[in-house]
Amino acid sequence: MEGLADDILRDCLTRIGGIDLCVTEFIRVTTQLLPPKVFKRLCPELANGCKTPAGIPVRIQLLGSDPAALAANAVRALELGSPGIDLNFGCPAKTVNRSQGGAILLQEPQRVAHIVATVRQAIGDDAWLSAKMRLGFATKDLAIENAKGIEGAGANELTVHARTKVEGYRPPAHWQWIEKIRRQVSIPVIANGEVWTPEDYTTCQQVSGCDDVMIGRGLVWKPDLALQICHLQIGHPAQEWDWSALVPTVLYFIDLVAAQVEVRFQHARIKQWLKLLGRIYPQADACFEQGKRLKTLNELRSLVTHSR
Repeated sequence: MEGLADDILRDCLTRIGGIDLCVTEFIRVTTQLLPPKVFKRLCPELANGCKTPAGIPVRIQLLGSDPAALAANAVRALELGSPGIDLNFGCPAKTVNRSQGGAILLQEPQRVAHIVATVRQAIGDDAWLSAKMRLGFATKDLAIENAKGIEGAGANELTVHARTKVEGYRPPAHWQWIEKIRRQVSIPVIANGEVWTPEDYTTCQQVSGCDDVMIGRGLVWKPDLALQICHLQIGHPAQEWDWSALVPTVLYFIDLVAAQVEVRFQHARIKQWLKLLGRIYPQADACFEQGKRLKTLNELRSLVTHSR
C-alpha cells in the first residue's frame, strides 16, 4: 500500500498485536542498483535489526521487471539486513503496470518464473524468498501456471490476492481460486483479499484452506483485526476494540507524524488515516470532518483526545 503502510503505521499497528510479519511498501527497481539510502528510507527498521519497535520482522518488497536489476537489489537488501525478499507481481496500479511492473507480468508466466529464478540464484538457497501475485491480469486462465512457475523457480512462499488486476478491489475475492492454487503447489500459500472481520477470516480459511492471511486495507481500517484473528485461532476470541481503546494509538501516530514527516505533509498524513478509520469508527470520521478546519497539530491532537 504505497504511501500508506510506511514505518510509522507499521509501528502503530504492530504495537496492537496479532501481526507476525510486515512487508514494506514496494521498492521500485528499474535497471539500476539502488543506493542503501533508498532502502533505509523505505525501511527505517533496518537500523533496528529490520524489526518494528514492537519486535515484528519487516521484509523488504521489490517491484520491477528487470531480472538482473531485481537480483542485484535483492542481494543488497539482504546485505543491509532484510530477513528475506518479497517480489511484487500483484500491484494493479496503472502507472506501475505501464512500466512493466506488478500484475501486468502475470500475462507472461515464463517471464515471472525467470525473474524469480534469477533472484533465487543471486541470493542463494538459504535466503527466504516470497512472492505475491493476483489471479491474473484480465482473466484467471494463467493463475495456476504462474503459481507453479513461481514455486518451480525457487520461491519459499506465495501470497495470492484473490482477484485479477481488472477486478481491482471490487468484491468478491475469489478465495476458491486460492484453494485451487494451494492444491497445485507444495510451498505455503497465504490468502489475501476481502478479510475485514474475524468472520471473514473464518470463511476465507474454510474456502481457501489457508490458515494464514495477509491483511492490508482491513487492518488499516480496523487496527485490532489481526489481534482478533489471532485470538480466534487459539479459540479465545478477544474483546473488540472500540474507539476509546484505539485513541491512544491514534495519538501516538500523530506524535510520530509530528516528529518524522515534513510539516507541509503532516495534516494530510493524519487526516488520511482518520478518513480510513472513519469507515469503522464514526468518531474518527467526525474527527476527519472537524479536522479540516484546524490549523495546528495540537488542535488536531486535542480533537482526537476529546473524541472518546
